[in-house]
Amino acid sequence: MQPSPIQEIHSELLKVKKVKLLLKRDDLIHPSVSGNKWRKLKYNLAAAKELNHTTLLTFGGAFSNHIHAVAAAGKAFDFRTIGIIRGERLDSLNATLQYAEDQGMQLHFVTRSAYRQKNTTSFHIALQEQFGRFYSLPEGGTNTLALKGCAEIITEIKDQLSDAPTYIASCCGTGGTIAGIIQGSTALEQTEILGVSALKGSFLKGEVENLLATANVSVSTKWSISNDYHFGGYAKFKPPLIEFINDFRKTHQISLDPIYTGKLLYGIFDLIKKDYFKEDSTIVAIHTGGLQGIEGFNQRYGGLIL
Repeated sequence: MQPSPIQEIHSELLKVKKVKLLLKRDDLIHPSVSGNKWRKLKYNLAAAKELNHTTLLTFGGAFSNHIHAVAAAGKAFDFRTIGIIRGERLDSLNATLQYAEDQGMQLHFVTRSAYRQKNTTSFHIALQEQFGRFYSLPEGGTNTLALKGCAEIITEIKDQLSDAPTYIASCCGTGGTIAGIIQGSTALEQTEILGVSALKGSFLKGEVENLLATANVSVSTKWSISNDYHFGGYAKFKPPLIEFINDFRKTHQISLDPIYTGKLLYGIFDLIKKDYFKEDSTIVAIHTGGLQGIEGFNQRYGGLIL
């Protein structure tokens, strides 16, 4: 894959505050395996091939970007795919799950209580007995190899920009993308890393620290996670978020999703208004994709996103 392009965002607010905002368009990496999902899968797919695996098995909810991406990657790279889906199968599948099934993914629905056991040894043994040998990908795709893929964001930014940005900002779900960016950030030591959490609560900082420790990463870069823009929690939203997403698309011709990237850009613009970023700062925001989820969101909530 070619490095994703970087696009400057222009607005009166940015001009007044003397802040430069660049958007790294990871949503353009691949039409079906886009954004951070491709970066997380890249080295896992290579490892699965090297270990002579022919089946990928992973986990997710009914609207999971990760399930969508694994199904597409499986078809593209000749893997059988199995998705362990949280909840009961409905008579009519939503757009995400229908796409996954159309790509050849075998969907296996489990109760929510059973799903909570997904990381236990007994659960995996039962899956092996049922489905045979497989390469296991965690929910959301975050593991040490995923961090390696996401670290390449920094390498690309360094090659694409003549001067190091003041900040690099990314949305956070499992913490894998931001941990990978931190891992790669030794190449841009003066750049501060900012995560915007899509989840309610302040636990993500600890999750990221654990991921970095597991990957044996020594961190010298300054980094933080904002917990102020989750809009009620994962997959939750409020009218101002939807209004922002629709206005951003009208103004810049760039789509944002309501789960992750909408919250990221809303947070960045709000922090700019509050003078969080000093004058003459350059911010690179990572567009992590996830746009496939808009169809399912609109199906569920009645076409709110244009």
